[in-house]
Amino acid sequence: MKQVLLVSVLTVFVSMAGPASAQSNDSTPEELATEGIAKLMDALGVFIQSIPQYEMPEINEEGDIIIRRKRTEEGEKSDPKLEETST
Repeated sequence: MKQVLLVSVLTVFVSMAGPASAQSNDSTPEELATEGIAKLMDALGVFIQSIPQYEMPEINEEGDIIIRRKRTEEGEKSDPKLEETST
């Protein structure tokens, strides 16, 4: 899971970098810095929204702790991807 998140973040940063020749020479360093920060903030917002959200934990009568995943925007429950472990 950590590898998937790392690859996703790196892909966003690499795609935002783009070729240096595509930038205009008319822009000042301040304008370029402001534009870069705005793009990074947008990418961070998308990244945070992609992290699954969970409801408050609850304890049932048997003492089990239940943590439910919040519903997605479409109103459907997203399927959790389980990782297999080798023993």
